[in-house]
Amino acid sequence: MARRLLSLVPGLAFIALLLAGLEWAVDAGLVRRALMPPPSAIWAVLQDLGTSGEVLGPLFATLRLVFIGFALGSAVGIALGTAMGWWSAAFRLLEPLVEMMRPIPKAALVPPLMLFLGLGDTMKITSVALAVTFPVLVNTLQGVRGVDRVLLDSARTHGWGTGRTLRHVVLPASLPFILAGMRTSLGLALILAVLAEMLTGQGGLGFLILDMQRSFLIRQMYAWLVILALVGLALNALFGWAESRALHWQQRN
Repeated sequence: MARRLLSLVPGLAFIALLLAGLEWAVDAGLVRRALMPPPSAIWAVLQDLGTSGEVLGPLFATLRLVFIGFALGSAVGIALGTAMGWWSAAFRLLEPLVEMMRPIPKAALVPPLMLFLGLGDTMKITSVALAVTFPVLVNTLQGVRGVDRVLLDSARTHGWGTGRTLRHVVLPASLPFILAGMRTSLGLALILAVLAEMLTGQGGLGFLILDMQRSFLIRQMYAWLVILALVGLALNALFGWAESRALHWQQRN
């Protein structure tokens, strides 16, 4: 733990240096205060938001979308990726559709989803789930196809059926690939949740950031952006911890 904290010192010092430089640039008139308030002013707004508890409602609204959409998208991605990696017939059936849908920026699917699903949570969660599904699917597919043949032959020798082999051999061996795809998708889930909130104009961090900008409450806008950045950092750290627990059997440098 101490070594981990020490490893963070250079990065934190660099951030502090950037903030100090920005504070100086604003005070010196090199940056327009109306467009970029000094970090000290943003910090004051953050303190007010923290003491008032105003941040909790929007924060929980956004995290709810992220967690539900992330769980659904991960489940679909793992299921389809496993099927496509294990059964060649499933791969031939689904591969053209997957390759057609995968390159489409998932943000571009939000407007049509709004037409079909309305502006409520169903549309937002679906948007998040679509963003999550494809990275998890592709990584799961590669993980399943990369399972050591010796492990599969051993399972076959012991008379294991397909279901038991998938549960006890294929999925555990593919877990590093699956978790890598899920970690990438977690950031995409937050992006799509915020974007959907901005487009629908209903609740959450995304709506507040856009609403503050429209009202020209610049300090408040940047404060909510900082909160969003901290949320992303916390989610990544939480997933990193969970990943290290799930892959405790791997040797790490």
